[in-house]
Amino acid sequence: MLNNVFEVFTVDDIGAFSLVIGGSVIIILSYFANVLAKRTNIPSVLVLIAMGIALRQIITAMGVEEIPFESVALELLGTVGLIFILLEAALDLELSKEKLPLILKSASLALFTLAASSAGIAWLLNFSMDMDWFTALVYSIPLSIMSSAIIIPSVGGLSLERKEFMVYESTFSDIWGIMAFYLLLENRTSESYLEIAKSIGINLGASIFISIVVSYLLVYVLQKISSSVKLFLSIAVLILIYSIQKLLHLSPLILILIFGLMLNNHKIFFANILKNKDGESWLGSLLDNEKMNGLRHDFHILTLESAFVIRTFFFVLFGATVVLSSLKEYDVLFYGLAISVILYLIRFVFLRLFRPEDPSSLLYIAPRGLITILLFFQISSNYPELINDSFDGGILLVVILVTCIIMTVSLIQSGSGLEPIEIKEGLSLLSNETREETNSENNYPQEDASQTPSSPE
Repeated sequence: MLNNVFEVFTVDDIGAFSLVIGGSVIIILSYFANVLAKRTNIPSVLVLIAMGIALRQIITAMGVEEIPFESVALELLGTVGLIFILLEAALDLELSKEKLPLILKSASLALFTLAASSAGIAWLLNFSMDMDWFTALVYSIPLSIMSSAIIIPSVGGLSLERKEFMVYESTFSDIWGIMAFYLLLENRTSESYLEIAKSIGINLGASIFISIVVSYLLVYVLQKISSSVKLFLSIAVLILIYSIQKLLHLSPLILILIFGLMLNNHKIFFANILKNKDGESWLGSLLDNEKMNGLRHDFHILTLESAFVIRTFFFVLFGATVVLSSLKEYDVLFYGLAISVILYLIRFVFLRLFRPEDPSSLLYIAPRGLITILLFFQISSNYPELINDSFDGGILLVVILVTCIIMTVSLIQSGSGLEPIEIKEGLSLLSNETREETNSENNYPQEDASQTPSSPE
């Protein structure tokens, strides 16, 4: 019947206006998916994946076997998506002495859980699928990364301490995972562990030095620009330097991380270092605090809105690439469930070490999502030599569905529900003092969290 409905359309009917209309409809439906998520507790990621599956059925009925320019679109969205996602995560991190223990504990938990989960999944893939260890590790790292894109909008009903802990842990999981994934791929030709360690040391040292210098210059120049057109100028500069570092085989993601941290914590990076004997900071005098607060606010809006669009198209694209028939296969279900069990077992072990008082309260809040999909797309588009036919794409879908559903059920049973975090202007987990300071200096009214846009989980 679907073929009869669309038999009047052909591939030749797909033009510029058709793509514009289709893209607009997807974004509008994504917004309503967020509204649906708040009312029904169904994560919008599941709705978007379903939209992608439906889209694939529609274009197949129209006689289109492949999405036009799929590989180019994935590569472009992958590069820009990584930048905006990591920048959004960095802009959500507030550094302070009071939060230091929480930050260190959550960052350590994210790092150790990522490493252990990657090793456990790699062992499973190596043992059962006969993958070589390097390829198994490349596949296991994306599966070990928690999705801050799902967690941050979903844990608003938790206590303040648990809420902050999950925001930091999921953010660091994104950061560590992305960096580990690319460091591993960039050193795939190394012949010894000593050579790998040396290469990583030089890589990180050069990347950190360049990133710090560029970030200081960019932050200083940005608050000096009086033109209203400066946000995308700075994004263009970041993407340019990111691409140059990538061509030099450095770690450009460190630049995005440091720039985001510096923009959101400019007082720490500028006002609290290089002080003279009178306690005055030379770097602090270079910045205008009012302009910096406005700049930070604008960047939050830019990254939130941009990440919303990128996430929307990524989840829909992922749904469009799903082969539903693979979910009927025993092997796909077995490996998807086995990987999920490994993830929860390892998470429980490290939660007992880092949060011995309540290891089970946060155990099931560990969904996989955007970064996992994004990095698997990177493997298929940029590293074809690492593609292993034994690993069915349906396994990825099973892991995402299982972890998302378990998180949803866990939050509902605990009485938390899927509630958005009360984030300052929907954007950053800031202290009350910081919120009041920023609002008063920029004349921004206090906003209710329910009125802020939320990104697709």
